[in-house]
Amino acid sequence: MRKLFFTLLLALPFLMHAQAKEPDFDSLTFDQKLGQTLVAFVDIDNAHKYQKAIESGMVGGVLIQWGNYSLEQTTELSTKLQSWAAKSPSKIPLLISIDYEGGTVYTPVTLGFNYLPTNMMIAAADDEEAAARIFYLAGTTLRNAGIHINFSPVVDVNINPGNPIIGVRSFGADPDTVSRMGSAVISGLKAANVMSVAKHFPGHGNTVLDTHYALPVIDTSKKEMQTVHLAPFKKAIEAGVPGIMSAHIIYKSYDPKNPATYSKKILQDLLQKEMGFKGVIISDALDMQGATQDGNIALSVARTLEAGSDMALMGRFLNANKTFASIKGYVGTELSEERVNAAAKKILDLKRDMGLFDETPREAIGDIHKAYDAAALDIARKAVTLYKDDKGKIPLQTKSKNICAVFFSPTRFAEETAAFYRPFVAKGWNIKYYNAAMQPTSKDINRARECAEGSDVLVIGTLQWAAKPFSKQTAAITKLLAQYPDAIMISTMSPYEVKTYPQARTVLFTYGMSRQSMTAAAEVILGLTPPLGKLPIEIN
Repeated sequence: MRKLFFTLLLALPFLMHAQAKEPDFDSLTFDQKLGQTLVAFVDIDNAHKYQKAIESGMVGGVLIQWGNYSLEQTTELSTKLQSWAAKSPSKIPLLISIDYEGGTVYTPVTLGFNYLPTNMMIAAADDEEAAARIFYLAGTTLRNAGIHINFSPVVDVNINPGNPIIGVRSFGADPDTVSRMGSAVISGLKAANVMSVAKHFPGHGNTVLDTHYALPVIDTSKKEMQTVHLAPFKKAIEAGVPGIMSAHIIYKSYDPKNPATYSKKILQDLLQKEMGFKGVIISDALDMQGATQDGNIALSVARTLEAGSDMALMGRFLNANKTFASIKGYVGTELSEERVNAAAKKILDLKRDMGLFDETPREAIGDIHKAYDAAALDIARKAVTLYKDDKGKIPLQTKSKNICAVFFSPTRFAEETAAFYRPFVAKGWNIKYYNAAMQPTSKDINRARECAEGSDVLVIGTLQWAAKPFSKQTAAITKLLAQYPDAIMISTMSPYEVKTYPQARTVLFTYGMSRQSMTAAAEVILGLTPPLGKLPIEIN
């Protein structure tokens, strides 16, 4: 793996973008130190609302939010943000971060970056070098766009099929697989000089509530926490992960009163003292309902910093002066100056170590999209899993070459599903297809039936994000399977949904909807490539 990274680094060189000379930490005011710990959420359309806060030094970092923009626009945004930071009293550059983890967090039309395979797809491929390679290529693109931190990998062990928020964001239900793949992602991002962040500590894989909307309480024993949920974090620490993000969850066996984000027992006693983590601790977004402290974002910031976080993800806030003053108002009660100084020192050291004070201008790295596409296709081909084939339909043996493919998916995936048809066309098949809505109408169902009539083979592509099925989609697919029991079903996202369709006789898993995964699924059905994927979860 090291040889591979060395070759890539020679082929795709890049240098850091200049910002400023590193200031003496002791010369910074308390306000400047506090500002270094705070992260605001911005996007291309609203970034100007935070210009004064950045120029005044009230924030030390930003998290760029997703939107339908080009890579050039994203790069321009990061440059503009840094130009504002250069006007601050300390002239300290910003740490610019992103949630680029693949899976359900990302779609094919955001910020101009390549569409990452889901973590579950990577785990099904079971190739650590391939995982490291694709995150190196992705990280290289991030860094050249001016982004320093990727809030990835998710190392939650998803043992609960009813988990509404993790799903394919996880590498699976086996702690060893999650540990190996998480370490590979960390290695790949490190080679690209991008900071990786393992999340969500101490484990989000056994919840039935979404922390964006509620506060889960988990009564898991310390023994299970150690052997299952903490194991990947231990491996991540051994792999040198620079950052770990907390979860907005109460773990009764460690702290029955406070969510991990606000718990000294979890962030300091468990993570730092017991597990030996020396890196940067980052809170999950404090505007999530699971983190709400009476709706007071300033109180949330004070409490997570005091508990042990070094970076507080504040979410969106419009009145920077008022918010900053409110946070300072908690100094001496909820927040100590000692914790602010320690956290700010870590952030400044991180900025130095990542080269943010390097005066060498950034260089173009060239087009790496072809290398990325090849790496993504390699993973997709290794990941396709033949879960069920009662009638031996795969590979197709029919002499007639008339096929209908009906995919239930969002319109933004239309280009991805189109890749499924191309291998059939190349082999002389007559293909009809229809892209139905996620929640299909009667018109969608009629169009799907019209497509299926007269075809020798019907392929049904399903899509479920996490645990909860789409009722109308389920009803439509159930009717199609009743009429066409030999249809080939492709589960294009969450494999847990297969339990909804026990009558399906032939089922493939791709663990994600991408051009590469759709191509790979078509190749398996045609017999051009074998189904090599290993199911990374248990399905009862």
